[in-house]
Amino acid sequence: MGPARNRLAALSNGLESDMSLFSIAAFQTDWSAGDNRGRLEEKTALVLAMYPWIRMVVFPELCSFGPSLERAETMPGPTESRYQELARKHAIWLIPGSIYERAGDDVYNTAPVIDPEGRVVARYRKMYPFLPYEKGVKPGTEFVVFDVPEAGRFGVSICYDQWVPETTRALVWDGAEVVIHPTSTNTIDRPLELILSQANAIANQCYFLDVNNAGGLGNGRSIVVGPQGEVLHQSGEAGEWIPITIDLDHVREVRRSGTLRLGQVLKSFRDTPVAFPCYRGRYEESPAMAALGPLADVTRSDPDGSRMR
Repeated sequence: MGPARNRLAALSNGLESDMSLFSIAAFQTDWSAGDNRGRLEEKTALVLAMYPWIRMVVFPELCSFGPSLERAETMPGPTESRYQELARKHAIWLIPGSIYERAGDDVYNTAPVIDPEGRVVARYRKMYPFLPYEKGVKPGTEFVVFDVPEAGRFGVSICYDQWVPETTRALVWDGAEVVIHPTSTNTIDRPLELILSQANAIANQCYFLDVNNAGGLGNGRSIVVGPQGEVLHQSGEAGEWIPITIDLDHVREVRRSGTLRLGQVLKSFRDTPVAFPCYRGRYEESPAMAALGPLADVTRSDPDGSRMR
């Protein structure tokens, strides 16, 4: 029995028997700039041997090579193909951080999303390069959400994107319950980003997983935040695996009954009569927002008579 089949057996007999639970391993790397693709492959195999129930593996921004535009590749390309084989071999969802993508004369900071069959289901191009420092990188224009069958909907953003709260709100508007956020921060504003990660999770009632580089590429302190702002894990400044199991039903309950059973913030945002002057155009109808139900008092029972948790 191969490693992928062993993992599938572990999933069927372990934590993931409750399909609202979903296990992710994020790696706070402690690498320097250079070719780190072999390390990424080795670390992935290691963490899956240690935690065979993991269904998704996530790495930080630009961890494969570091922040060198000279390493930009086309996508599809050799590095992405290599990671497709890695995901297929281990039957995992893989977000290998980001690499610089060359598209004609343009360069983007792009994170591929690869499914357990090795297919690239999405590529997210960072919308807010860290200007004026991340020079020569063009901003992306497309939000990315993707569905994990029988689990839920995930969104992707990268590093400086979270400083613009509309990026997370747009992902949630499109149904994201979990935001995967690869980061490469080595500056003194890292403590502020920890606050922003909590704020993004609280304001959008979602899980927010911010995985940073350590070592030569970042100053660590990755953070995983739950939909009520609860800090589920915060790393130090060394390399570290972060294996964590999240509960997608917890997101749905928080959104339905309110944060701490109080503020139903997404319903309030959806139902507002205010036309914010900082936004152009009209809000589009969102199935994800409509599905939350009415903004109403929380009672002891659901409308169908079933007892609330």
